[in-house]
Amino acid sequence: MRPAVFFDRDGVLNEDDGYASDPNKIRWVEGAQQAVKAVNDAGYFAFVVTNQSGIARGLYEERHVRRLHEWMSHQLAMIGAHIDAFEFCPHHPDAEIARYRVLCSCRKPQPGMINALLAQYPVNIRDSFMIGDKQSDLDAAKAAGIKAYLFDGANLQSFITPLLAQRCHPHLTTKKSD
Repeated sequence: MRPAVFFDRDGVLNEDDGYASDPNKIRWVEGAQQAVKAVNDAGYFAFVVTNQSGIARGLYEERHVRRLHEWMSHQLAMIGAHIDAFEFCPHHPDAEIARYRVLCSCRKPQPGMINALLAQYPVNIRDSFMIGDKQSDLDAAKAAGIKAYLFDGANLQSFITPLLAQRCHPHLTTKKSD
C-alpha cells in the first residue's frame, strides 16, 4: 500500500487556457513537473483525474486527450518523473455529442475517476490527497474519502512540498493543514 496524490490537470499541472487538447499549446504551471517528481521521489502514486467536457462539446476527441497525456508523460520522463495513471471524464449533461450527454459518476464533483484508481492500485487512502483548483475537485476527493487542497495557482512545487513533508514526517510539524 502506497499513498497517492491525485492531481487535477487544467489549472494545476498545465495553465487552464480553456479546452486544452493540443500539446503545442500547453504551458506547464510553474513548478508542475518538479512537483510530480517530488511526489514520485516521496514514494507516492501520481494520478491525474480530469474532466474533459471539450470532448462532449465536440471541440476535440478522446484520442486527442490521450495524445496530450502521452506528450505530458514524455515531458515528465525527461526530468525523471512520471504519472502512474491518467483518468478523464468525457461526459457533460449538456453535451453536443449525444453519446457523451449523460449524468455519470466519473465527472467531478462525483468521485468515479478517483474510485476507479483506488480499485486498480494498492492505495493507502489515509495518507493520500487531491490537489485541485476548483471546488468540484475538492468535493470529488471528499466523496472518495481523501483529503484535498485548493491550489492557489502559483508554484505547484512550492505548494506540494510542505504537504509531502508533513505526511512523510508528521512528527516534524504541529500545524494541521486539512
